[in-house]
Amino acid sequence: MKPWLFLLLLASFNVHCLASSVITITTLWIPNGTVDTAYSAAINASNGCTPYKWTIASGTLPTGITAKASSNTTSFNLTGTPTKKVTDSFVVKATSCDGGVSQASYKIVIQPTANHVVNLDWNASTSSDVVGYNVYRSPDAATWKKINVSLIGPTLYSDSTVANSSTYYYAATAVDVKGKESAKTPPVKAIVP
Repeated sequence: MKPWLFLLLLASFNVHCLASSVITITTLWIPNGTVDTAYSAAINASNGCTPYKWTIASGTLPTGITAKASSNTTSFNLTGTPTKKVTDSFVVKATSCDGGVSQASYKIVIQPTANHVVNLDWNASTSSDVVGYNVYRSPDAATWKKINVSLIGPTLYSDSTVANSSTYYYAATAVDVKGKESAKTPPVKAIVP
């Protein structure tokens, strides 16, 4: 093989590898919120090399909500309790350890009160040692947060902390007398108008 041909093949391989590992923010939207109600959302990224560096490139988060990178840096977690009605737009920037950049724009509407309620019900567990249930909510069917304060006895739950124009996913788990929690049920999707 001619030496220059080998170098050409090697250079092509390296360019191909770099192109396939470009960091990408994968979260397309985040949920809206309600004043004085706990808020939680995660903006996820993939590809590139970690650790990722996350920043708010422009705009602002609603008052009471803060942003922090997850421990493995693959998500930018928004948490807190909004304190006033507002519509805020912002741009999130994720930078991989090799300098690759991805940006995405988001808008959060914080409404003064909840206008809707999502009513959930599920089939009871057939195990005789189940003492209650937990309900989990997610904006993307991947990042889950338990929304009940204590175990739920009946197989009914009403979520009155939903925001207008948002989509939520719900799943339930059963908890036995020893405190062991089952796997989550398959998620159900609720679209709040």
